[in-house]
Amino acid sequence: MSNKVGDIDEEKPYGKPLTYDKNFKGPIKDRSCTDIICCLLFLIFIVGLVVVAFFAFKYGDPRLLVYPVNSNNEICGYGNQLGKPYLLFFDLVACGRMGMGVFVTGCPTPQICVAACPTENKVIVSLTDTVNDLKYCKDDFDAASSSKTVENILKDEDCAAYWFKSQPLINRCVPSFLIDVLEKGKNLATEISNSNANATDANGNPYNSAVMEGGLSVYGTFLKAKEYGEKIIEDVVTAWWMILIGLILAMIFALIWIIIMRWIAGFMVWFTILAFISLFGFSTGWTLYQYYQLKDTDQSFHIQFSVIQMTMSKPKLFLAFGIISGIILLIAVLILLFLCSRIRIAVSLIKEGSRAVGTMMFTLICPIFPFFLQIVVIGFWLTVAVFLASTGRNQSFEFNNSSNYKYPNGTYDYDKIKGATSQFFGQACDNTSLSASEFCSFLKNQEENFVLYSQIFNLFMMFWLVNFVVALGQMTLAGAFASYYWAFEKPKDIPAFPILSSLWRCFRYHLGSLAFGALIIAIVQMIRLLLEYVDAKLKGKENPVAKFFVKCLKCCFWCLEKFLKFLNKNAYILIAAHGKNFCTSAKNAFMLIMRNIVRVVVIDKVTDFLLLISKLVVVAFAAASSYFFFDGRIEFLASFTPSLNFYVVPIVLVTLGSYVIASCFFSVYEMAVDTLFLCFLEDLERNDGSAEKPYFMSKDLRKILGKKNVISPSDKKEF
Repeated sequence: MSNKVGDIDEEKPYGKPLTYDKNFKGPIKDRSCTDIICCLLFLIFIVGLVVVAFFAFKYGDPRLLVYPVNSNNEICGYGNQLGKPYLLFFDLVACGRMGMGVFVTGCPTPQICVAACPTENKVIVSLTDTVNDLKYCKDDFDAASSSKTVENILKDEDCAAYWFKSQPLINRCVPSFLIDVLEKGKNLATEISNSNANATDANGNPYNSAVMEGGLSVYGTFLKAKEYGEKIIEDVVTAWWMILIGLILAMIFALIWIIIMRWIAGFMVWFTILAFISLFGFSTGWTLYQYYQLKDTDQSFHIQFSVIQMTMSKPKLFLAFGIISGIILLIAVLILLFLCSRIRIAVSLIKEGSRAVGTMMFTLICPIFPFFLQIVVIGFWLTVAVFLASTGRNQSFEFNNSSNYKYPNGTYDYDKIKGATSQFFGQACDNTSLSASEFCSFLKNQEENFVLYSQIFNLFMMFWLVNFVVALGQMTLAGAFASYYWAFEKPKDIPAFPILSSLWRCFRYHLGSLAFGALIIAIVQMIRLLLEYVDAKLKGKENPVAKFFVKCLKCCFWCLEKFLKFLNKNAYILIAAHGKNFCTSAKNAFMLIMRNIVRVVVIDKVTDFLLLISKLVVVAFAAASSYFFFDGRIEFLASFTPSLNFYVVPIVLVTLGSYVIASCFFSVYEMAVDTLFLCFLEDLERNDGSAEKPYFMSKDLRKILGKKNVISPSDKKEF
């Protein structure tokens, strides 16, 4: 970027270049609080989250989500269903024919609570069986006193048409032969045949063996998954300390890789560029050579995709590939010629980032704290969400099971219920003009609405807090690396405890700015989540126009979120350095980037490439090491190799964990490069290398740009 006067007019659309400020020597210490209104709003929302959490923890009980519920939404084993802890499905085969969705949406056929699971296989035959044989019926139906015939009772699904000999599993009655299939590895079809387990639908029509096997196989899949889950947990418990050692080794390797990046970064970039050009150069030459060899022939080959058949000429195919390869080669060569100096600047900044991280090693620890804070935030959100989900069932449980709310004849005392619930819904619940049924309906709707809105608020706060934690980590690192860049003599002029100083400035002055940036991202993420919900609702609907617009909106908001995250990060860098509010810093960052857009694109892509390669190296090292160890291929460690059900479990955990570790470590590296880059752009605009306005950039960068620092006007010696 030139600082000549003639260039300034061209840059006016993106603001004037920065001018020299004799008082600016790095992150400003004398600053004031920014975005106070957003800070207060953030604190108010935090208080609201505490209120929602209090309500959830006081009136929710997650255990109620595990207990089965009958068709009347009554919890088995409690209240009206006291002494009936198990759930029995009227038509288990029909439920299973829904596939795995039955575990999400529930079974559409009736289900009742029973004191014990069936001990025999039985199919009700309307011609021979009587009402006395109907063992499992709905609570509000008395088969003995009913005037219905057995056939009509089964058609109306008042009683079960069949049942299997079952065993309780998570308080649900599961056919015994399914458990035998799982535990003894027997064939499902054979077990159904041997156990004489027949089934019929509500009309008495028998299910054939194929339908029964298909309907019941889904439960076998669930039970098999449960068995695998137990074995995986067992493997993790057995090898946990070995997995931990593997993750520690991955962390050490990532640290070493970051340190040596200052020496290998340039080699990696230039080698990749030359390899890319060589590859496409060879591809262009070889395909064109093949074209000239075959152009006078009529060789062809056939391609078939399903019912589509194509015949293609070999010479024309080679010519097409040659032209495409040649175009890509030409573009790559032109980029290399015109952007060579900018690529050198990118490599130099990456090396400088490695030096900065090496100088301030504690920066590598910084991502650990935001990472655990994010886990805490997500865990808190999930806990509150589960408690909130159980509040409705907990209230139903309380009113259905407590004799305090009933008259001696068993009917409800709604005055007492109103008194107990008025603390939730205020004076509206004390409206005595409501009838009992109207009040119950009103109460149920108010409670459901409150829980729904609380869940939405809880989810929004999760997004806001997670983005706030990310912003806090980014601004803290930005302040530390800005202190490094603006130190004229490194490391002599770097202030003591740069990380703690930067963290203090974040909490003391810029909580509002952090909350502001995080709020913007959280709103966009909520909109994206809403679009995902709408898109899911439109699946299976014949409305292509609506689907098209939803897809377009999803794409637009995805791009918007990426752009805002990029802009926010650069805004945090300038806030950390200059102490201005979020909007001013975001505008200044955007203008600075647009005045140097080519450099920004090059440094961004080169950095992304190096970080991708670095992550792959660390993950590959961890995955290969864990594979050779757990497979027993390292002879001197073979005695430590554990006996596991699935050796792939610890390997996968080490691989995933190493990726998380590499991402945390290299996020520091990426933040270092981004901060140094913005400081470098400011340095170019503010300073000119004179004794009064010396450059703060490294000698390597000055050499690439042809810049010099002079000690005094009379002494042109390079500094």
